[in-house]
Amino acid sequence: MKPSDAGGYLWRSAERSHVGKVRQVNEDSVLMRPDLGIWAVADGLGGHQCGDKASRMVVDALAEIAPGADLEGLLMTARDKLIAVNDGLIQGIADLPGSTPGSTVASLIALGTTAAVLWAGDSRVYLLRDGRLRRLSKDHSQAEELVQRGLLDRQDVVGHPASSVLTRAVGAAGALELEDVVIDVFPDDYFLLCSDGLYNEVSEPRIEQLLAEHDCESAAEALLQLALSGEARDNISVVAIQVEPEQDRADCSETALNPVFFRRPDTRES
Repeated sequence: MKPSDAGGYLWRSAERSHVGKVRQVNEDSVLMRPDLGIWAVADGLGGHQCGDKASRMVVDALAEIAPGADLEGLLMTARDKLIAVNDGLIQGIADLPGSTPGSTVASLIALGTTAAVLWAGDSRVYLLRDGRLRRLSKDHSQAEELVQRGLLDRQDVVGHPASSVLTRAVGAAGALELEDVVIDVFPDDYFLLCSDGLYNEVSEPRIEQLLAEHDCESAAEALLQLALSGEARDNISVVAIQVEPEQDRADCSETALNPVFFRRPDTRES
């Protein structure tokens, strides 16, 4: 079974990526491969040289994953691909002293009626199910560690100096530490992958509301515009993914093997 067969499910997805109002370069990269059952957001480490290159290396590596027979194998392949990118970035640092490219990664890999979330850093993966939003990933940051130790209230994380200090990222250390979660997938599940440029500008209650009220295309646009209505100090990237029963497809030309997805013209530098 190919990842896009999805056990009779139809996967719809849409993405947006914007440089924001302050940065000169969009260091985020987005991957949408519904044909492979793989989606990802990568955020080049802010303020570091070649962050855009590092994030592109991450998504390009994940895009190379071939269809597999089981989710465990796909997850292992994704890990190997990201470790290879990490090794390449570390070697690049050794070859070019003073250059420190790196990237977060938040990815969703779907096969059959299960999906795996694989991440490092503070880009996030959310699930909206039965109208309730929950975060599937956990930030790899000093702020999150302070929260876990009871030294910082979660509502005080945004804007806290420790929130910008990552404890894991691709290219940050010789040994890449990735975290993963495997979940069952049901019709009407709604996933959101995003960089911190979104959730630092848009609260989780508003994210929940917009996902619940809109299809993936409209939600991706609404989330981007809401983030841009604020200070938008960072790059903003979102991937919205809906899971539907295959029989609900509106056009008979749509199949689970060739799912519908939406991509707007490149907005990386807009």
